[in-house]
Amino acid sequence: MNQAIFGALTNGVTLMRADFSDHAFERHSHDCFALGATTYGIQRFRCKGRQYDSRPGDLVLFNPDDDHDGCRGTADGFRYTMWYVPAAFVASCVDGKRYFAKPHAADRQLAEAFGALSASLAQTPAESLRAETLMRAFLGTMLARHGERPQAGAGPAAIGAATLARVKDHIRTYYAHDITVSDLALAAGLSRAHLTRAFTAAYHMPPHVYLNAVRVAQAQALIRRGTPLAAVALECGFADQSHLTRRFKGSVGVTPSAWQRMQRGAPFTS
Repeated sequence: MNQAIFGALTNGVTLMRADFSDHAFERHSHDCFALGATTYGIQRFRCKGRQYDSRPGDLVLFNPDDDHDGCRGTADGFRYTMWYVPAAFVASCVDGKRYFAKPHAADRQLAEAFGALSASLAQTPAESLRAETLMRAFLGTMLARHGERPQAGAGPAAIGAATLARVKDHIRTYYAHDITVSDLALAAGLSRAHLTRAFTAAYHMPPHVYLNAVRVAQAQALIRRGTPLAAVALECGFADQSHLTRRFKGSVGVTPSAWQRMQRGAPFTS
């Protein structure tokens, strides 16, 4: 059985509860924080070139644009609960911007508290003030335990942060087009080989993985607005609806049509 249920909380936060027997995620990233807890089995993933095995009682902590994949660690499959949290909301919960130091942490107490809070929020999704207050307090605790401030000078300094920022801007602007390495190299003023190496070294993912993340995020936004899936595919730069389905499921865990039904129905029904 492979299934995932999504529901909206407050302040743009999405709650996901997943139960996968053999689903494998493609290498992908998110434009937001993805924070969760494994509740059954072994959730195996690679992030920034290192493999992690998350077990019940462990936390999974992805910063925006952290590239990662995901699959079962044993034949038993795995289950987990995840929040997808806008970066602006996370930043507003603490004094200054914070990021998670590592994508995996063994913290049974916090993992169990996360599960209990998620279940409570799912049962009463209409109580926005309560939900926001509890989420802010919890995120503050989570960041206090496992977060860090960005180090001075960290980031793509080798060829200049502004240069690689132009590459990201180009992708976010022209994601609906068939972007080539030459297009990105021209935007950055670099050779094609240098561009790919520099981008991958700075962001721990090649440009095509970032492009797919932008396209999937845009697809989700269009689906929320009720855009037909065939139109979503074309507007987001996918060759056709089948292409959209493959890439969407590889990143989100469910097909676009299943995700669309969840947006139309009750937030937390299976």
